[in-house]
Amino acid sequence: MHSIGELARASGLTVSALRFYDSANVLEPALVDPVTGYRWYTDEQIAPARLVAGLRRVGMPVPEIAAAVRAEPAEVHRLLDAHLRRLADGLADARREIDRLRALVDPAPAQATALLLSPTELAAALDAVRFAVGADPELPVLCGVLLDVEPDAVRLVATDRHRMALARAGATVDGPPTRVLLPVDLVDRLRRLLDSEDPEPVRLTVAGTDLRIAVAGRTLTGTALPYDFPDYRRLLREAVGEHRATYRVPVDVAALRAALTAPAAPTVAREYAGRPLAVTVLGLDDRGGLRVLDPTDEPDPAGTDQAGGLRIGVNGDYLLDALAAAGGPQLVLELDGPIAPLAVRRPGDADTFSVLMPIRL
Repeated sequence: MHSIGELARASGLTVSALRFYDSANVLEPALVDPVTGYRWYTDEQIAPARLVAGLRRVGMPVPEIAAAVRAEPAEVHRLLDAHLRRLADGLADARREIDRLRALVDPAPAQATALLLSPTELAAALDAVRFAVGADPELPVLCGVLLDVEPDAVRLVATDRHRMALARAGATVDGPPTRVLLPVDLVDRLRRLLDSEDPEPVRLTVAGTDLRIAVAGRTLTGTALPYDFPDYRRLLREAVGEHRATYRVPVDVAALRAALTAPAAPTVAREYAGRPLAVTVLGLDDRGGLRVLDPTDEPDPAGTDQAGGLRIGVNGDYLLDALAAAGGPQLVLELDGPIAPLAVRRPGDADTFSVLMPIRL
């Protein structure tokens, strides 16, 4: 048997860390003296303690450390891979933030970035995200559409906190990548002009906060909103996660829309911001198809459906908006549980989708 001090020296963990991991049920001693309270460990606990020390040094969260200590090697490798991806994403986020801070400290002359975009692709991308633009005057940062310019495309993002929509349009880009927040009135004026039959590419020029758009023989000008749009990549990681959804359900849009808009469509009343809110409850049938549930029915703990009584509350109007924005007769809904966001995707399109936050039932 080894004392806690001996295990600390053998593993690289401090005595206080070993006490913490004992209280967190990560690495419990083999024996605790009932009189003195001294902790004692076996030879077999040295290797797990060294594993804990290493995972602690790379910043793995405590619940995952606990899982790794008890897991088979293949599962430990999976946890390590997932954590490494998180670290890489975090480093990319930090680099972007540091670049932004450097620009605040020592602003460089604004470099113009010009984009040539297909009017058809741009119209489709705007239609896919417009419904999710916020309208709360106390959150002006959400009252626009983010254009995140990449080397060969532009990603459009909108969110009102309760839902988020993303789309991507190919582009010929001349100039450095940039991010600009388009005010919603400029977005709507641009979208109306895209309905013309002019086949010429849309030319969008960004110079600092100055915006210039040549479309259908007209020129629109405007000023970008002076706000830092939320880090949508981080929000997506937190909302959708790094894994595939538990249930990926093909949906006939016409049938789902009919079920949501039927005069007797069942809902359950909840309260949000002091106002009543009608909540639609979704579940799966015994063939794995999506269905609108009657909220008065009791959940099925025996699991006669494929999801074992899964019930997810959503704002039915928001779901209808997402279905209309996605377009097409067939879509895929990704469900992961009653408190996990619901994703609405086009089949085979990884770049255009929306995410709806669930409503606790």
